[in-house]
Amino acid sequence: MAAQPARRPFTVREYYRMGKAGILAPDERVELIDGEIIQTPPIGSPHASCVRRYTRLFSEALGRDVEVSIQNPIRLGDRSEPVPDVVLLRPSADAYAAEHPTAADVLLLIEVSDTTLAYDQRTKLPVYAREQVPEVWITDLGHQLILAHREPTAEGYPVTVTYRRGERIAPLAFPDHEFLVDDILG
Repeated sequence: MAAQPARRPFTVREYYRMGKAGILAPDERVELIDGEIIQTPPIGSPHASCVRRYTRLFSEALGRDVEVSIQNPIRLGDRSEPVPDVVLLRPSADAYAAEHPTAADVLLLIEVSDTTLAYDQRTKLPVYAREQVPEVWITDLGHQLILAHREPTAEGYPVTVTYRRGERIAPLAFPDHEFLVDDILG
């Protein structure tokens, strides 16, 4: 019986070697998910605007209590290094200069979904749950709502709360800091 072709997953280390070798261009929008290099679409204006609103709201409300990381990688195991849209990180004396943050550093992770909702829900969310990211918000621009995924397990997030316009949402790490969904969605 002939052997079947198999995918060959890459490690984070190999992913970086490809970048240094020029296989991946410095400005190429890619991320490593479960060993696969995924090209991500360009960021449209509604998506960028929402990310800027999150940045302003979190920076003003939480100040030095967090590091607000915008479209920067986080290291999740040996085979995943996604680039989420917004991440609230535990403060770091060196602003994570020595190495990228890991799931243990994440307080809240946010994906803004304009054209990538299915990818964010089916591909990235299971990785976040498996790696124990405590809370993930998927901001669904198409349906004008925020899905807050909480209580990660190896199988996923058993708790999902939907927030709509006119409602308030607070990160689990900062329950006293509520944000209007309308202020996030614009």
